[in-house]
Amino acid sequence: MSSAAQTRPWNVHRLPSAEGRTFLVTGGNAGIGYFVAEQLAATGAVVVLGSRDAAKADAAMASIRSRVIGAHVRHLRLDLADLPSLKTAVDGLDLDRLDAVVHNAGVALDDPPRRETGDGHELMFATNHLGHFSLTRWLAPLLSAAPGGRIVTVGSFAARSERLDLGDLQSDRDYRPKRTYGRSKLAQMCFGFELDRRLRAGGSTVLSVVAHPGGALDSLTPSRPPVHVPTPGERLRALPAGLLVQGKDAGAWPVVRAVLDPDVQGGQLWGPRVFGLRGTPRREPVPAHMADPDVASRLWAASAELAGTDAHLGFR
Repeated sequence: MSSAAQTRPWNVHRLPSAEGRTFLVTGGNAGIGYFVAEQLAATGAVVVLGSRDAAKADAAMASIRSRVIGAHVRHLRLDLADLPSLKTAVDGLDLDRLDAVVHNAGVALDDPPRRETGDGHELMFATNHLGHFSLTRWLAPLLSAAPGGRIVTVGSFAARSERLDLGDLQSDRDYRPKRTYGRSKLAQMCFGFELDRRLRAGGSTVLSVVAHPGGALDSLTPSRPPVHVPTPGERLRALPAGLLVQGKDAGAWPVVRAVLDPDVQGGQLWGPRVFGLRGTPRREPVPAHMADPDVASRLWAASAELAGTDAHLGFR
């Protein structure tokens, strides 16, 4: 790569070509995931939308195709809360290699009661963390087959103020929805950093990067009918918040950069430039509680046991 290419400022509106590459975005049918998929589709890549709802995925693909001429998008039925189904889902990709996966899909519950998956795991922890942990295991051969494969884990600003309770990872004893959500996202981010340490130690060419969207509100997000249509009233009420936060289209920018930028390295954290809440993407320092190797190692062991999966996640 030329020095000019290395020093050229990153432009969120002029992304580099990714023609010939394939990306999987979990939860690509709505929210941040939708805009990640839309923006990646504009690079010429094949973008696979992982979603358990075929109708919502079809609507998202139609929206992307209406905005990106010649977009290459497809749907993969993927239910991260159903761990035993994930190997079959990955087999359905029918690919020789995968250039990147964006671990984006998530569940956020606002009210009790505590809910469980069919496997008996708390729903938010299972979907947001365990599902992606297990999915990585089955994607490992495809990511390893790509030159410079990437795993981009989408965290949350909410994880900054949380700490993991390794004795109560699934909130059996103390369930508070917002805290449980924040801790599930913290678990994801700790996983992303620990995964990169393990990939480097094993000499893998796959990179693990963590990104977060900052403060991203539906009411500040541009309309994408029928996927997302904010009312004029919602837009008006959100205007003051726009000084501090942004829409989900802009919230996708750090994630997209983590996928595409050749200068991004494993183990990095990317987020919005202004107070980590809004603006163009930049690299951020990793908070100490997300990078604690002892906590991460214990979380890893517990996750492998809960998910019933190979602790190496297929990378050897």
